Amino acid sequence: MTESGILAEGDVVQFVDSKDRRYLATLKAGDEFHSHAGLVAHDDLIGTPEGRRVASTRGSVYVVVRPTLSEFILKMPRGAQVIYPKDIGPILMIADIGPGVRVLETGVGSGALSMAMLRAGADIVGYELREDFASRAQKNVAKILGEDALSRYRVELRDAYDGIDEVGMDRVVLDLPEPWQVVPHATGALRPGGIIVAYTPSVTQVSRFRDALNANGFAMAQTVEVMNRGWHVEGQAVRPDHRMVGHTGFLTSARLLVD
Repeated sequence: MTESGILAEGDVVQFVDSKDRRYLATLKAGDEFHSHAGLVAHDDLIGTPEGRRVASTRGSVYVVVRPTLSEFILKMPRGAQVIYPKDIGPILMIADIGPGVRVLETGVGSGALSMAMLRAGADIVGYELREDFASRAQKNVAKILGEDALSRYRVELRDAYDGIDEVGMDRVVLDLPEPWQVVPHATGALRPGGIIVAYTPSVTQVSRFRDALNANGFAMAQTVEVMNRGWHVEGQAVRPDHRMVGHTGFLTSARLLVD
């Protein structure tokens, strides 16, 4: 993907209509964006500035922009349920993800969290049970971050419950049903002081995970839940939205101590 303000062939773009409905497309010469409201030729967009309004053949108006990573995650092709952006941001901070940080990620799913960590500069080894999920994650990474990002993203088809071969990792990030099963293996994979983070939907999972952390040399454990409430702002009518993104999952982290 290009990073200038001019749209180019191969760019992922987002069509936003008057009702704020959003549609993803990849620009390709000779192709067209189709909806119930008509079509827009990709050739009319390639070489033009991002952020312009275009009209379909039926007169409907769309704003055309490149999607943010958050917007792409919500609309991208997926085979598994993704970790939502409201939790991905905090995970990056809790796990202290940055350039050169070596991460073991288990349960890569459709690659939502992988993309955020890669864009932050991390090098990732991913363990994934399903080949179709692994393939989809790598395609999503390449689509939004470019093929070069795959050099820092190695996905293996294997079960983290059976063990971890990597050593000296800086972080272990878990998104799987029974993360407590991975904790004993993580002690051998992480460097001293390394951080483990688990995303778990239920509080019973949190409890079992925290017990495993306590029994395997981890300390400084904490669990948080992130809420996201939007606001309706229209002139003098300002109020919280009637709907909010409440519970999605708990984020639990800890650090590995030296024996």
